[in-house]
Amino acid sequence: MEDKIRAGFLYDFYGELLNEHQRNILDSYINEDLSLSEIAEEQGMTRQGVHDIIRRCNDKLQKYEDKLHLVEKFMHIKEDVMAINELAKVASEDNLEKICVISNDILEEL
Repeated sequence: MEDKIRAGFLYDFYGELLNEHQRNILDSYINEDLSLSEIAEEQGMTRQGVHDIIRRCNDKLQKYEDKLHLVEKFMHIKEDVMAINELAKVASEDNLEKICVISNDILEEL
């Protein structure tokens, strides 16, 4: 998964665990796609300071993911739902059995 996309998922799942200043900087970087220089100017700090905060926040969010695996579970469930969607397009008894198996896997994971 591309780094910035992964960072976006981590931010979506765990961003509320950061303080407001960290959230503002990471939100500007990830969701508003501002450069480090733009964020630095907006926040009244140096470009290097912004870079350090983003790196530390990403490390912190990754540690949460390493312990809780919420993004990993979400991605797995998303793949399963997409598979169900594809199977449902072609109705057959075999596909219905596959849908039941996949949906049971989803329920067990939840």
